[in-house]
Amino acid sequence: MTDRDAPYLVGLFALTVATGIVDAVSYLALDYVFTGNMTGNVLFVGFGIGGSDSVPLLSNATALAGFLAGAIAAGRLVRGRTHETRLPTAHLLLLTGTSVAVVGIGLAWLLLGGLTGGWLLGLTAFLAAAMGIQAVAARGAAIPDVNTVVITSTLVNFALDSPLAGGTGEKWVRRAGAVVSMGAGGAIGAILVNSWSGAGALLVGGVCMGAGTLALAAARRQRH
Repeated sequence: MTDRDAPYLVGLFALTVATGIVDAVSYLALDYVFTGNMTGNVLFVGFGIGGSDSVPLLSNATALAGFLAGAIAAGRLVRGRTHETRLPTAHLLLLTGTSVAVVGIGLAWLLLGGLTGGWLLGLTAFLAAAMGIQAVAARGAAIPDVNTVVITSTLVNFALDSPLAGGTGEKWVRRAGAVVSMGAGGAIGAILVNSWSGAGALLVGGVCMGAGTLALAAARRQRH
C-alpha cells in the first residue's frame, strides 16, 4: 500500500461494506436479486431464460437494466471533468447524492412498512441504479483493486500476485480488505434483515455509504 493510496482505502472499504449490505437487502428482503453484483444477475437471467422456474427473471433483468442506467448516467456526468487532485468533485457529489437517496428510501420504507408488487420492482431498479452510480463514482479514487462492487477480479489479482503464484504480494492488504469488506457487509445486512427488517438494513447501508463518502472527501482534502 502506498502513502498516496492509503487515505482513500478507508472510504472505499466503507462503500464496499455498503454494497454487501444493499445486496443482502435486495436478495433477502426483496426478490432474490442482486443490485450490486451483476455477475450473479447475468447468471440468474440466463437461468430464467433457460427455464428455471425458481429464478425471478423480471426482477433480475430489472436490476441489470437499473445498474446500466445508473452507470451510464453517472458516466455522462463525470466524463471530461477533472480536478487537481484525485476524486474529482463530480464523483464526490454523485457519491453524496447516492448515499442521501439510499438513506431517504430506507427511511421511507421503514415508515411506510411492507412493499409489494410494483413497489418491490421499483425499489430493485432504484438500488441497482444507485450501485451503478457508486461503481462509476468510486473509480475517481483511481484504485482499481477496490472498485466497491466487484470482488471476482480482486480475488484473481490477489491469487496471481501472491507468493504462491510467484508474485510479490505487494497489494495483498487492499485486495484482502476489499474481499473482507464485501463479506462483512453481507453478514451485517443478513443480520439486520433477519433481526430487524429490510428497511432498517437499507437505512444502515445508506449511512455506511455516507460514511465512506465522508472518508473519501477527507482523503481528498489531505491531498488538495
